[in-house]
Amino acid sequence: MTIIEQLRQGVTTATAEETRALATALAEALPAEVTLALHGDMGVGKTTFVQGLAHGLGVTGRVNSPTFAIFSVHQGRARSLIHLDAYRLENEQQIEALLLEDFLISPYCLAVEWPEKITAWLPVNTWHLVLSIEAGDRHRVWLR
Repeated sequence: MTIIEQLRQGVTTATAEETRALATALAEALPAEVTLALHGDMGVGKTTFVQGLAHGLGVTGRVNSPTFAIFSVHQGRARSLIHLDAYRLENEQQIEALLLEDFLISPYCLAVEWPEKITAWLPVNTWHLVLSIEAGDRHRVWLR
């Protein structure tokens, strides 16, 4: 079963390392230009997941949540990772003002935390991943 098929069924992880490893495996299976919308409450592991994506894309620098900077750009081996935290955005006009499209240079992976803040701005073919916490402090990730 491919990583994408596994995620469509939902994958449960017990540690942050397992969540990062899951995202690393997904990064290796992603198409050249993809937007990932990471849904979930605060503390469910969205940034941890993005750290795994970064590792899978060959990013060597530190990846933190860009809450105050809104987004950060990381260069990987063959593509860029653009990490957007839309938590502080109030509308789509604010994202337009960021000129984010200037960084979406092929090939790229755009990972969006708090995508519900900018739903109308997201591409139609965005992949939506839902992250949640289950009993026993385990985390679940599924591709809807």
